[in-house]
Amino acid sequence: MTAAPLPTLHVEQLSRIYPSGDGQVQALAPLTHTFPPGLTAVVGPSGSGKSTLLNLLAGFDTPTTGTVSVGGTVLTTLTETQRADFRLKHYGFVFQNHNLVSILTALENVEFPLMLAGMPVRERTDRARALLALVGLEKRAGHLPSQLSGGEAQRVAIARALAGNPELLLCDEPTGNLDSRTGELVLGQLQDAARQGRTVVLITHDREIAALADHHLQVRDGVVSAVD
Repeated sequence: MTAAPLPTLHVEQLSRIYPSGDGQVQALAPLTHTFPPGLTAVVGPSGSGKSTLLNLLAGFDTPTTGTVSVGGTVLTTLTETQRADFRLKHYGFVFQNHNLVSILTALENVEFPLMLAGMPVRERTDRARALLALVGLEKRAGHLPSQLSGGEAQRVAIARALAGNPELLLCDEPTGNLDSRTGELVLGQLQDAARQGRTVVLITHDREIAALADHHLQVRDGVVSAVD
């Protein structure tokens, strides 16, 4: 049986303008783009609009104009509750500071989105253990985030992001706080996810890391351009 195609992430005339004093700031100029399966690196200087783009892709922010669609679903037509439910089913997120829940163990952090999705206890525990093994941390399952190194915590965050088997992974500077070797390990796990057919969008300031991506976008003063 042929696997069903993964939904496409597409933006149409997407823009974001913020009020600033007596005027306005265009954080993102109108963008029409389809994000293909694989790893897309988004590079640009600080304040260029990279995080604005990521927040719009996730539905965390509301565009001034345009739409974000995943398959046949247009995020901008959903209510806030519907967007949250859609993200839980289709998105995974990896942030620079990992954002693990401090009072939960590594295993419980990975289980958390599965609990929200209503997965039975035994099934979600088995999946969380398998994902920790995938990122080489099965022996750290019972440790709290404060007992993990920065690199270990980020790998737990990747396991958590993969927990719901999402089609889309959005990553905001996931290697920014890591040494080069650990950063390479984290990037390798994201590349593996991309090779499985997922659409992975990676915000990074590191051009060496960006060079390893399948596709490349550059953001400058809110203007996004392809550099493939």
